[in-house]
Amino acid sequence: MSKLTLKTEGDKHVVVTRRFDAPPEAVYRAHTEPALLQKWLLGPDGWTMPVCVSEARPGGRIRFEWTDGKGGGFHLTGEYLELEPFSRIVHVERMHLPDPTPDNRVETTFKPDGDGTLFTLRMTLPDAATREAMLATGMEHGMEASYARLDAMDNLVSP
Repeated sequence: MSKLTLKTEGDKHVVVTRRFDAPPEAVYRAHTEPALLQKWLLGPDGWTMPVCVSEARPGGRIRFEWTDGKGGGFHLTGEYLELEPFSRIVHVERMHLPDPTPDNRVETTFKPDGDGTLFTLRMTLPDAATREAMLATGMEHGMEASYARLDAMDNLVSP
């Protein structure tokens, strides 16, 4: 059962929320440190991320490359705009499928929730058509598969 909630706002926004059983510091680190990202941000089973660049600073580059091990794959590029350690990340990303999609501005917050974290990811797309095309991919299934993998990581809470 998915713990992820996906909602739309207006005609250009997608808001994803999920609770994680780890403190905000750990969930934030898992979203910025390459070695951790490569363990969980994989989408459906069978995919890997052989290339992970995450320069977690304003102006820092983002590049994630995924492969299904059967000749299929895609990548994402972007830049970090703002980082407030352990509480907020703002970045811009574009998927390359193979052509780049329009910029997606993403604000992610990590708020304490008991002994866990309330995670909120708010995407701002350029227009309604881009948002609908993105939602039509069924992205929430790959997102939840990744988030479930993150939640199951034994060493998530250790530095």
